[in-house]
Amino acid sequence: MSKEYTEELLLDFGNDGLKLIPVVTQNAVTKDILILAFANKEAFEETRKSGYATFWSRSRNELWKKGLTSGDMLKIVDILINCEQNSLVYQVEPQGSGACHAKREDGTSHTSCYYRRINKDGKLEFLER
Repeated sequence: MSKEYTEELLLDFGNDGLKLIPVVTQNAVTKDILILAFANKEAFEETRKSGYATFWSRSRNELWKKGLTSGDMLKIVDILINCEQNSLVYQVEPQGSGACHAKREDGTSHTSCYYRRINKDGKLEFLER
């Protein structure tokens, strides 16, 4: 049976478990996209075990449990997988005041990492202030 129709989990993290797959993190209630990050086998297993979104930080080259230091943890409600089993959606309940490590001018957290849009002139506009 192909990946598209099996009930078997066939995520490919490579032979060493280090291959990264993209993970879209979505607010389970509002459906807003919060973060796009990556998971290797260790991060995925920690997410399932702990119930909190855990990723592999490419910049720090280490396991990253979102919100562990900021308090903006993301509690897993559901994990969705695409048809080819090569990307995931973590539907989450935000536990803190936001999801993004970048802060507003007043120091508060952005609700989502997607807080700007590209306008027709190619400039960035803030969606929230």
